[in-house]
Amino acid sequence: MSPSSSTGLSARLAEHVAGVRFEQLPPNTIAAACRALLDAVGVMHAASGMSPEVRPFIELAAAHGGRPAASIFGTGLRAAAESAALANGAMAHALDYEDAFDAAPVHPNASLVPALVALAQAHGPVSGAELVTAIAVGCDLVCRLGVCLREDPARLGWYPPPILGAMGAVAGAARLLRLAPRQILDAWSLMLLQNSCSGEITRDADTVLRAVREAFPAHAAVMVTRLAAAGIAGFSAPFEGDAGFFRLFAAGQYDAQVLLQDLGSRWYIEQLSFKPWPSCRGTHAAIESALYLRGQHGITPRAIAVITVRGGPVQRMLAEPAVRKQAPATSIDAKFSLPFTIATALCRGVVTLDSFDASARADPDVLALTPRVEFQLQPDWDRFPVRGGLMIRLHDGRELELDITEPLGSPARPLGDAQLADKFVDCLGRAMRPTTPSASLALATRILAIEREPDAGLLLHGA
Repeated sequence: MSPSSSTGLSARLAEHVAGVRFEQLPPNTIAAACRALLDAVGVMHAASGMSPEVRPFIELAAAHGGRPAASIFGTGLRAAAESAALANGAMAHALDYEDAFDAAPVHPNASLVPALVALAQAHGPVSGAELVTAIAVGCDLVCRLGVCLREDPARLGWYPPPILGAMGAVAGAARLLRLAPRQILDAWSLMLLQNSCSGEITRDADTVLRAVREAFPAHAAVMVTRLAAAGIAGFSAPFEGDAGFFRLFAAGQYDAQVLLQDLGSRWYIEQLSFKPWPSCRGTHAAIESALYLRGQHGITPRAIAVITVRGGPVQRMLAEPAVRKQAPATSIDAKFSLPFTIATALCRGVVTLDSFDASARADPDVLALTPRVEFQLQPDWDRFPVRGGLMIRLHDGRELELDITEPLGSPARPLGDAQLADKFVDCLGRAMRPTTPSASLALATRILAIEREPDAGLLLHGA
């Protein structure tokens, strides 16, 4: 689509962001936003204690100066809003345990929630209803951007999740600060000067940048919305302009009708998936299949001759290059490995936050099994990036198979509030500064109804 065919697109989006009111949100949207906040806060806590990659970000944020107005989750520390967003953003994806949107390659809340919490605490009091509205608005835009693209940014050398997430983080932050439509255009324009993520993030076997990538859009979202509020002028068409977002990241190929369809009446946040396992969402169908077949048939690793995992083109990166995926060097690479996650499930019968540390990555039983995992491409599965199938051939000649179209945690097979609360309690117990189970459960109960809180930032200061 040429930019001229959707003149005024950015302005329409800005007017929508500025105009949404909490009273317009359906009950299911409000509940979904509360669940997204609960899940995000929990996984950031766990990362503070479990992910060594985030510690430089925490230390930098704590030492950076400025008014210590915002919490660095799981640490007991506070920092200036931009700095807290940087540290919490680094933690948001570090364990690859946050929510996902299965219809597009995005984690819509990974930079959004860190930015919003920092602003709510620095500019408070902000009511829970206002925070929920900002989450719903920002998340919705990220998902809409994901489904409207007609050119994959990855084909152009980009890595899409943080790039798309950054624009939604700005939308949510702008709504929280009650920016006018012109200021929202300015904030998106300023983000274009900050927004980048090279596809090299997926290609280097030793980098940990894939784990901490959300630090940068979270930090930038706080900065650019504050600058826009202060009067820094941007562009009138940051999305559809001749050198705007769509031209830069998708060669101008997008569908404005898909982007705008049911805007303000359909909220994509209701379609999020929440992860039962801390690894790339594209591994979940295979993990679930492996756990089921192991439990049903009592499979032992020694009995296995070959494991064939079926997946679409999107999942190919989780299996190749084979040598790297069979013995991943970093925790985040192990979470993006079909051979490693399948072998872990079959050898240990569980896949948990403890399954990806240095000792787990050196597990001789798991590493002996990973070379027996083969990837079989299913080209017609392109529209189902999280769908997966598994066939296990045993040395006695038996073949055991299972296909899963909707992995556990999807909207069709959701995790309930009680399961998300249990996950939250486990995560807070793993923080740099752990929280007791009883206190964590009490906090989870309040977050799941945060729309009733008069000061959401104050509640989350205690998190």
